[in-house]
Amino acid sequence: MRTALTIAGSDASGGAGIQADIKTMSALGVFAMSVIVSVVAENTSRVISIEDVSPQVISDQIDAVFEDIPPDAVKVGMLSTPECMRTVAAKLREYRPGHVVIDPVMYAKNGAPLMQESSIGTLIDEVIPLATVLTPNIPEAEKIAGLEIRDLDGMKRAAEKIAAMGCGAVLVKGGHRIGNADDLLFDGSDFIVFPGSRIDTKNTHGTGCTLSSAIASYLAKGYGLADAVAKAKDYVTGAIAHALELGHGNGPTDHFFMFREVMEG
Repeated sequence: MRTALTIAGSDASGGAGIQADIKTMSALGVFAMSVIVSVVAENTSRVISIEDVSPQVISDQIDAVFEDIPPDAVKVGMLSTPECMRTVAAKLREYRPGHVVIDPVMYAKNGAPLMQESSIGTLIDEVIPLATVLTPNIPEAEKIAGLEIRDLDGMKRAAEKIAAMGCGAVLVKGGHRIGNADDLLFDGSDFIVFPGSRIDTKNTHGTGCTLSSAIASYLAKGYGLADAVAKAKDYVTGAIAHALELGHGNGPTDHFFMFREVMEG
């Protein structure tokens, strides 16, 4: 069985973070493992508090996974502090997994910050160069690239600038654009646009976590990057289309939508 590891923060309400990653990987048929870097008291409406795990325990968790069940792919999500980033980066350099999908999580769906402002430089210097593919949304891409994105050309300029920071490829997610939710992949030489129709729902909690975990899952299963992105986008689109009416804010998507009829039958 193929395996995948998520390194990220938790989400008490289960729709994003580690919980969304494990659900995604399980739904897509890979064995999911996790390293928790921050415990987040979060629900669909707000982030109440964050408790960061010590660098030593983060390091120990990563060792525990790699010495026993080396993952075929790694997804990295929320890394809130420079110390956390340096710890994770050092371990990724030590173990050199074949695929590393990095989602540079900066804000929760409700806008609450999940990354310290002082961490951006460390993200660029230490973490981004380790990515097989980086998956920023438009606000994150703007922050990393230092430019404003208004259209597809802006997404291309940002992707080129971020790729020059050392990562293998960049997927700029278009869900924050006005109009269709088209995503743009830049592999260092070519651009590929993945069209997406916007779904009229507020229940999109954890979609970024879900997409990056789905890409990691498909890479773990042996798909090439473009195919992994295409299949992951199809999966996320289905999860959003079947979003769950739970909570008082931005509700979660349904990670198991394809099994729902069987599960409830």
